[in-house]
Amino acid sequence: MSLADSKPGPGLDLGLGWLRRGRTRRHILPGLGLSLGITLFVLSLIVFLPTAAMVGDAATLGVGGLIRLLATSRVLGAFKVSLGCAALAALTSAVFGLLIAWVLVRTRFPFRRLADAMVDLPFALPTSVAGIALSTLYAPNGWLGSWLAPYGIRVSFTVIGVYVALTFVGLPFVVRSVQPVLQDLEAEQEEAAHMLGAGRLQIFSRVIFPAILPSLTAGFAMAFARGLGEYGSVIFISSNKPGVSEIVPLLIVNELEQFDFAGAAAIGTLMLVLSLVILCVIMLLQRLVRSSRHG
Repeated sequence: MSLADSKPGPGLDLGLGWLRRGRTRRHILPGLGLSLGITLFVLSLIVFLPTAAMVGDAATLGVGGLIRLLATSRVLGAFKVSLGCAALAALTSAVFGLLIAWVLVRTRFPFRRLADAMVDLPFALPTSVAGIALSTLYAPNGWLGSWLAPYGIRVSFTVIGVYVALTFVGLPFVVRSVQPVLQDLEAEQEEAAHMLGAGRLQIFSRVIFPAILPSLTAGFAMAFARGLGEYGSVIFISSNKPGVSEIVPLLIVNELEQFDFAGAAAIGTLMLVLSLVILCVIMLLQRLVRSSRHG
């Protein structure tokens, strides 16, 4: 019997099987383990460690001190303004962001590319510059404020200014979330619905809107999160009165200026927890919407 006709023994067969399994378990991308380790290290250094340090500083107050601090009227008023204005601004951004994205995708008009580029202006514009521009624009003697003043409507240095500033910074998130989905929608579905006798409102509500709802929800979540943490543009257009137009980020800065680091960390920790809870709820709603579509 020749060597070529001989069969490998059990030990050699097990060794070859182990080698084959080792080859199949190798990742396609080289250096994936090293890249994953570097990613986790950088993420821990930038996100997890600062967050843990803030929670640790807040824990120095104890449970009783945390409850007494967070239950004060000033802190509760600041959270009421921040959460209320951020939610209302995100909802406004969702409505008008969807409208702007629809116009940019489905219509052709002069200077459309310029209008499309201006959507990203709040991304590139420093927040302090945005606040100064908005406060000047909506001041009683400003371009828009002078039109609103005769009707008794004041925007600058009021809580309405907080809402306007948060809408300004949150609108691009919705537009840029919905716009690619509208561009990728197949026209055949709308044509088929039209041939089956569906009207324009039915086509939008039953064909287009379910397709863009997940991206619209994501844009709403990002606008809401940005509104909760916005600081620069708000302090210039609001009066920053405690309980009236003071936001949580400004309250944290005030605590830091008074060298109350534990108090600032406690307020920041509560804001972090609320933000995580709200974002988790929004993500759960997104999953439910996707599952209902595919189901």
